Amino acid sequence: MGIISTIMGVFGFGIGTTIGIVIGYFMFIYSQPTDVKDPDIRPLVEKDSKSLEQLLPEIPVWVKNPDYDRIDWLNKFIEYMWPYLDKAICKMAKKIAEPIIAEQIPKYKIDSVDFEALTLGCLPPTFEGIKVYNTEEKELIMELGLKWAANPNILVAAKAFGLKATVQVVDLQVFACPRITLKPLVPSFPCFANIHVSLMEKPHVDFGVKLLGADAMSIPGVYRIVQELIKDQVANMYLWPKRLEVQIMDPAKAMKKPVGILNVNIQRAMKLKKKDLLGASDPYVKLKLTDDKLPSKKTTVKHKNLNPEWNEEFTFVVKDPEAQVLELNVFDWEQVGTHDKMGLNVIPLKELTPEEPKTFTLDLLKNLNPDDVQNEKSRGQLVVLVNYKPFKENEVPTNVEDSDGVQKAPEGTPAGGGLLVILVHEAQDLEGKNHTNPSARILFRGEERKTKVVKKNRDPRWDEEFQFMLDEPPTNERVHIEVTSTSKRMGLLHPKESLGYVDIYLSDVVSNKRINERYHLIDSKNGRIQIEMQWRTSS
Repeated sequence: MGIISTIMGVFGFGIGTTIGIVIGYFMFIYSQPTDVKDPDIRPLVEKDSKSLEQLLPEIPVWVKNPDYDRIDWLNKFIEYMWPYLDKAICKMAKKIAEPIIAEQIPKYKIDSVDFEALTLGCLPPTFEGIKVYNTEEKELIMELGLKWAANPNILVAAKAFGLKATVQVVDLQVFACPRITLKPLVPSFPCFANIHVSLMEKPHVDFGVKLLGADAMSIPGVYRIVQELIKDQVANMYLWPKRLEVQIMDPAKAMKKPVGILNVNIQRAMKLKKKDLLGASDPYVKLKLTDDKLPSKKTTVKHKNLNPEWNEEFTFVVKDPEAQVLELNVFDWEQVGTHDKMGLNVIPLKELTPEEPKTFTLDLLKNLNPDDVQNEKSRGQLVVLVNYKPFKENEVPTNVEDSDGVQKAPEGTPAGGGLLVILVHEAQDLEGKNHTNPSARILFRGEERKTKVVKKNRDPRWDEEFQFMLDEPPTNERVHIEVTSTSKRMGLLHPKESLGYVDIYLSDVVSNKRINERYHLIDSKNGRIQIEMQWRTSS
C-alpha cells in the first residue's frame, strides 16, 4: 500500500507540474498587464531638459556650446590614419619612456623593465568639437572635446631577484578637454615653434589592470582609489595654467633676423640655345634667395636675342649666409602658355667673402643633379656680379620680424621718388561667357604690363611682380587692373573678353608702404583678385 501511494504521488506531481507550466505559458502570452501605458510621443522641441537628457545622455559638445565647431573631417582623417598613427605614437612613447625607466630602476633594485607588447588598439580617439580663440599675439589657441574608448594592449614585464612580474593595461577610456596652443607662429614650416597642452578640467580616465594575470581593479576599494589618484596626478601636472610643452623647432632659428644685404647684378648671358622654332629666343632671368617668402625677382625680357645684356641690379635680405643659396633660372618668354626653361644654376652664399664683389660665369644646367648626363650638354652661360654686405652692429634692423617687410628701393632711385611694386597673386571664381583663359593687365601712367595666360582655369595663380620707377609718390593716382580671357581658336567670334576690373587708389600704399588686399572685380558676378603693392624708397 505504501509503495502504491508513493508511485501515485510521483505520478501526480509530474502531471500537475506539466499542467501548471502549460497554463502559465498561455496566461503569460495572452494576458496584458494593467500598469503599462502608451508612450508619450511628442516632438523634441516640446520636451523639457530632463527628458532630453534621458534620451541623449551623451550630448556632443558642439550641441551644448555653440562656440564649438564640428570636425567630422578630422575624425574621418584619424580613422584612416590610425593604424599608422598607432605605431608612430607607440614608438614615440617607448622612446620617451625607456630613458626614464632606465634612470629609475636602479633606485628600486630592479633588473629590467621591458615592454613586451605596446599597441593602442584599433579604436581611434574621437574629437567632438573644436573652439578656436582669436588673439592679437602670434599664437593659435584651440580647445578640443576628446573622447576615447580604446582597446589597447600594454604589457610591461619587470624582472627582479630572478622573478618576473607582468602588468597589463586594457580597456582604456579617456574623456578630456585639452587646450592646445601653437606658439610662437613663425615664417618657417610647420609655422609654429612650440606646442603647449593644458587641461581645462580634470579628465575622466578609466582602465583595467591585470597583475600576474589577475584583474587588480576588481579588488574592493582599489578602483576608486586608483581613479582619484590618476585624476589628481594628471591635474597637478597639466591642469591649466600648468602645461606640457613640446618644442618643434628653435624659435630663435625660426625667426632669424636679417644679418646682411646681398646685391646681385645680372650682367649678361652668352651662347643661349634657341628655343623657338621661328626666330631667336626671348630670354629673361628669374632669381630668388632660398628661405625667402617674397616672390622671385625677374629681369626684363630681351626679345630675339641669344646673347642678351641686362646689367640690372637686385637686392635681397640675408638671414643665414651659411645655408642660403641664390637660385638663378633663365627662361624663354612666351606670349601664350608656359615659359620654357633654358637652364639654371645656383650660388651658395657661404662661398662669398663679405664686402668683396665677385663675378661668376655660370654654365647653365638642366638640373642640379651632378650625375645627370644631360648637364654635359652646353646650354650657354650667365654672368652675375654678387656682393654680400653684412650689417654692422649698429646697423642691424630691430623692427624686421619676417621677410614680408618692405625692402628699400635700389640705388639710383630718384630723390623724393621711389619704386612702386605691384604683385598680382591670384584670382577666384572667374567666369567668361565664351571661354576662361585668364590673364591680368595692368595700366598705369600710360604703361601696360601683362601676366601670363592660364588656360581653362577659373582660379588662376600668377604670382608675378611688376615695377614702376617714379620721380614722386603717386599719392593722388590710381592703377587700373583688368582680367581678360583670350582664345586663339580660329573662327571664334569672341577672341577676347573682359572678366572684370578694379581701380586701386595708391594713397594707402604710399602712407602704409605695403598693402595686400583681395578685391571684388567690377562687371564680374563673383570674381575676386588678390593684389599686393609696395612703395619702396631709398630712405
